[in-house]
Amino acid sequence: MTTTARAQGATVWLTGLPSAGKTTIARVLSSRLRAEGHRVEVLDGDEIRRFLSAGLGFSREDRNTNVQRIGLVAEVLARNGVLALVPVIAPYADSREAVAKRHEASGTPYVEVHVATPVEVCSVRDVKGLYARQAAGRLKGLTGIDDPYEPPLDPALTLGTDLQTPEESAASVYAVLAARGLV
Repeated sequence: MTTTARAQGATVWLTGLPSAGKTTIARVLSSRLRAEGHRVEVLDGDEIRRFLSAGLGFSREDRNTNVQRIGLVAEVLARNGVLALVPVIAPYADSREAVAKRHEASGTPYVEVHVATPVEVCSVRDVKGLYARQAAGRLKGLTGIDDPYEPPLDPALTLGTDLQTPEESAASVYAVLAARGLV
């Protein structure tokens, strides 16, 4: 019987505006990591809202609750050897800080990545039609437009997805993980 070292888990939190490219980067990165044999989960914000956070609205309190739920799931996965990729808007700095502190308290690696795509680029991409609905007056509280987004002050990495491909962005995240000995 051979003994293998326990896989190192970590949470990679990709925060940014709607349509910034967070989920696309996470999916590209997850494919690479899985191909290398890593255990990976993508905790997509939209999927989490549909299931784990069903019934929550978009008030500051509800957004905080959603982020804390996602943060708990990510930390548990990461603590147990999974690379948890978390593409979630998470607009408030204090909510993200609470997630980071949870990871720190358990000794679980946490890497915050700011997907810093300009709102003008996000509104053109408009993957879910949110910007168009907001412009037409059919949506209130769109992060970065009429609801605040507090960018990270000291992320491990800032990605300008308007200047690089999703593959280049994913490679940059991978490089940070490699430099920290997480892959």
